[in-house]
Amino acid sequence: MEESINYSAEDVQENKVIAALSYLGLLVLIPLLAKKDSPFCQFHAKQGLVLLIAWVSIGIIAIIPILGWIVSIIGSIVLFILFIMGLINSLGGKYKELPLIGQYGEKFNL
Repeated sequence: MEESINYSAEDVQENKVIAALSYLGLLVLIPLLAKKDSPFCQFHAKQGLVLLIAWVSIGIIAIIPILGWIVSIIGSIVLFILFIMGLINSLGGKYKELPLIGQYGEKFNL
């Protein structure tokens, strides 16, 4: 789902790589804290934060024998695909939510 928040092409060009850090686990803190003035970085940082929370949740579910293992394997595959999509979107300068979990990023007011 495309968002219609105003951001400049200059902001996108300057911050593509930093926004990509949002999808690399705890490195989400770099764009989240260092680029508070960049709407592009903040959008991807919030998406990355939701992805990180989902990864942690899958890790906790993996503790449950058998059923948890199955759910965690499937969940990990889905989250890996979302990770790739997030990287492609941020490096491509796109302002797109991640499918399934991206809508929760808007709920963060950081």
